[in-house]
Amino acid sequence: MILATSTATTAFAASKTNQISIRYVPPENPTHQQVYTNLKQNLMLERLQVFLSPFRLPKTIRISLTGCDGEADAWYEDDEITICYEYVHDLWTNRLKETTLSGVAPIDTVIGPLLEATLHEFAHALFDILELPVLGREEDAADQVAAYILLQLGKSVARRTISGTAYAYRFEETRSGGDCSPERFANEHETPAQRAYNQMCLAYGSDKELFADYVSLGYLPKERAEFCDEEYFQIKEAFKILFHPHLDLDLAEKILERERACIGNSNSAPGEWAHCVPVQLE
Repeated sequence: MILATSTATTAFAASKTNQISIRYVPPENPTHQQVYTNLKQNLMLERLQVFLSPFRLPKTIRISLTGCDGEADAWYEDDEITICYEYVHDLWTNRLKETTLSGVAPIDTVIGPLLEATLHEFAHALFDILELPVLGREEDAADQVAAYILLQLGKSVARRTISGTAYAYRFEETRSGGDCSPERFANEHETPAQRAYNQMCLAYGSDKELFADYVSLGYLPKERAEFCDEEYFQIKEAFKILFHPHLDLDLAEKILERERACIGNSNSAPGEWAHCVPVQLE
């Protein structure tokens, strides 16, 4: 026990910021060439690298954009987060075709889930590398960490990324065609519909005014919404206890302020939003 504590203390002391490396792997599939070109030109990974730089880590985490032999997915393994071109292409193909009455733009349904998926896998990396305890299913915890980080980016970004992510999950649920197979319900992830409701609940719990229409329009049931502020507070306190010791809080706040200033107010145009993140696939 003393040895384990000593080892953990040594690793913590050796932790430092700016421990994110990135890699764009040129796609072998010509279909993914435009995704590769646009993400690279818009410095997608570079922005993520800076955004995640305040975390103090004992080793480097690499984020790779690469082809995955037809698998539309993202995952974390062996200190590397893999984001598949197939996944980004799938998001783009199934995006909204026009802006909704509630202001969700087509680009939001690409950027939102892409950022959420990356942060979800980054949460897995933090649990692994920092050896943090997880009570319950790790996939649920990773969803909560990702949503919480997105909700710190200011009203405009939170509104667009959470709404875009919820759309993607709801679309995935619809695409399943009511599949009730054991494979689906025994999965380590919750169903896409549950993940959509969880995202919306945390958002509503964080700001009942900004996300009021989630309830008024019936996207989030009133029975669930009643306790969403408690769910958000629980995640907030857990994040503070688990992750703040591994964060350069001053650097994190500077980066958050820059991102909020870049986006501007909630009335910023979809083009401005896409440029600012930046992800522009058109």
